[in-house]
Amino acid sequence: MEESSRTPDAAGWVWSLPPNFPTPKVPADNPMSQPKVELGRFLFYEKRLSGNAQQACASCHLQEKAFTDGRAASIGSTGEDHPRSAQPLANVVYNATLTWANPSLVTLERQMETPLFGEHPVEMGINDANKAAVLARIGGDAAYRSRFELAFPGQVDPVSWGNIVKAISAFQRTLISGESRYDHYLQGRVTLSAAETRGKDLFFGEKAECFHCHGSFNFNDQIVHAGSRIVETPFHNTGLYNLGGTGAFPEPNRGVFELTANATDMGKFRAASLRNVAVTAPYMHDGSIASLEAVLDFYSAGGRNITSGPHAGDGRANPYKSDLVSLINLTEQDKADLVAFLKTLTDDKFLTNPAFSDPNHATP
Repeated sequence: MEESSRTPDAAGWVWSLPPNFPTPKVPADNPMSQPKVELGRFLFYEKRLSGNAQQACASCHLQEKAFTDGRAASIGSTGEDHPRSAQPLANVVYNATLTWANPSLVTLERQMETPLFGEHPVEMGINDANKAAVLARIGGDAAYRSRFELAFPGQVDPVSWGNIVKAISAFQRTLISGESRYDHYLQGRVTLSAAETRGKDLFFGEKAECFHCHGSFNFNDQIVHAGSRIVETPFHNTGLYNLGGTGAFPEPNRGVFELTANATDMGKFRAASLRNVAVTAPYMHDGSIASLEAVLDFYSAGGRNITSGPHAGDGRANPYKSDLVSLINLTEQDKADLVAFLKTLTDDKFLTNPAFSDPNHATP
């Protein structure tokens, strides 16, 4: 049995990584440490870290669902619907960009400012009016003060928003998943069934062509790590919508276009990692496809044709659709085999690892 590799980073933190996983990239101003990771774990599950003390990061990122929430659209602390699905956090340390469609968010620290302080939509609900009070909740807890002092030694007043962001980011960087059946197959520890093998061959072959957007060790196409020299950050229009035949996507979910206003960026979103994909339904940026079987129907058709209602339009003919998405005509057997293979990407150890669970409910 091949053991996980133990790899030190530049600051001396020792990563326990699955075989063949590269050393993660960590910002120089937020080096990893065990006290910081443990503080971040507590804060990740802390409901007092929201405006009304009702919502934690973990409210929309459930471990048993690979840190998604099973909803088409997440719900913020004030009950407001988010326009997009909560993204899975497995291997988020390797993501070159964060969120569905913002090329400028390239660190967890910067990304976290959006759920904490964003107002459209409200997620954690922290704003100028309550910011000091929320911080006081944390700083008024003696156990938290001790954890901050351990995580950020030598600081006069370590309980700060900057350190909260750094600690949660450090915890999220430890959420590494690489113990699926497929990983064990690559290591020669298990064999795949006939259906799983056929699905694997379809996935990595030129018929289904899934590997073009999901071919990395993390089953996506935006990867960064400590040894990266060139980092590519592609975004894709998959033909999910084509409102009125104009190429448009529903507002406010128009992809990278929302930031650039460039017509060619309409409907472009990041390809999500497929690790643990069997437990992260519903799918797509807006949760508009309910099952893996339906996702494969969608890609087999080369896009989605919506025949009625406000979103009517033939996505297969979207003028901005990626050339990588075209009619495949997968048979029912092909689709069943692909689903069988995708289910081998579930990492049960990751979904139950006590190091990632709520420390307030941890088993002694």
